[in-house]
Amino acid sequence: MAAKKATAKKPAVKKAAPKKLTAIKDKYTKSAILAELADNIELSKKQVSSVLDELSTLIERHVKKGSAGEFTLPGLLKIKTVKKPARKARKGVPNPFRPGEVMDIAAKPASTKIKVLPLKGLKEFV
Repeated sequence: MAAKKATAKKPAVKKAAPKKLTAIKDKYTKSAILAELADNIELSKKQVSSVLDELSTLIERHVKKGSAGEFTLPGLLKIKTVKKPARKARKGVPNPFRPGEVMDIAAKPASTKIKVLPLKGLKEFV
């Protein structure tokens, strides 16, 4: 008879239970956000503040004129620029708020707007 090999069992890997997230009833101020982040990740408020300031600078560099025009915070949101074309002035347009009257619409120059799109991770929060 052949002897059976003893198989070594792999140690069980314990998965950390997901933290139970409680709803926040009141809107946080900037200092409340900094305090909450500092407590949760064990950094000083000054360090967390500098991280948020640097993130703001990074977003600005992505969306300013002559740049990529798009910034993605993975899993949460995408910020992109949208170019709006110029609009000509129009005269004698029916007024939607006062039927029977006509109005003039002023010309608008071309502009660049910011559009923020939620990504899958952010949509799953609700």
